[in-house]
Amino acid sequence: MDLVVSDSSTLIHLARIGRLSLLKIFFETVTIPPAVWREVVEQGAGRAGAIEIRQAEWIEVTSPTDDALVHLLKRELDDGEAEAIALAIERRADLLIIDEAHARGIAELYGLKKTGIVGLLIRAKQAGYIAALKVELDKLRMQAGFRIKQKLYERALSVVGEQ
Repeated sequence: MDLVVSDSSTLIHLARIGRLSLLKIFFETVTIPPAVWREVVEQGAGRAGAIEIRQAEWIEVTSPTDDALVHLLKRELDDGEAEAIALAIERRADLLIIDEAHARGIAELYGLKKTGIVGLLIRAKQAGYIAALKVELDKLRMQAGFRIKQKLYERALSVVGEQ
C-alpha cells in the first residue's frame, strides 16, 4: 500500500467543491499530521470539509517524531505544512499532497514526490471520474476561493485536451 501524506489545503478545497471522495478513490488511506487535523477539523469547525474529514475512516492522523525537523520547517512554513513534510520525510511517503508554492519547493529539496489539487483533478479527468476539468477548476476559483495562476489553469486544460 502506498503511503500518502496530505496538507490541509487540498482537503479543504476538494471538500468545498464536493470532490473529497477523489482521495478515497485514488488512495486507500490518506495520512495527515495533527496540525492538519486541528486546522481542518477543529479550527475549521462549521466550514467545508470539517465534518467530512472527521468522519472519514480512510484518513488517519499520525504525528511526526522528528521534533527538530518540524521545528526547522516551522521557521519557513505554517504548522500543517511543516508537519506534513516532516511526516512524509520520516515515513518515506510515496506521495505528498501539498499546494502552497513555497512548501512545494521545500518538499522538492527533500526529494519528495508531490502533487496538488490541480494534479489530482487532472488525474480524475483522465480516469473518467469527472466530466470536465474546466468546470472543476472554475468551481475551485469561484466557490472555493482557490487561487490558480492563469498559466497553470491553461496548461492543466491543455493536458486533458480541453483547450
